[in-house]
Amino acid sequence: MAEAEQPDLILLGKQSIDSDNNQTGQMLAALLDRPQATFASEVKVDGNSLLVTREVDGGLQTLEVTLPAVVTTDLRLNEPRYAPCQTL
Repeated sequence: MAEAEQPDLILLGKQSIDSDNNQTGQMLAALLDRPQATFASEVKVDGNSLLVTREVDGGLQTLEVTLPAVVTTDLRLNEPRYAPCQTL
């Protein structure tokens, strides 16, 4: 599907059907021969590239990857939205 559509960015979670081994995004990037960034907690588009911030043991690391790319996300990328409680 990705080869047919040719998207500039493919986003995946870091936990997936691969028993939480974080292999799906990395294998997809290898199969498509695209750059990858893993465990993204912040993503910014900068022209034809992405600035990806990720958490590492020593703090934060920012990587730059060119598009098209594959990015796996960390739970801190988005702030969860909660359905409002309604009383009847």
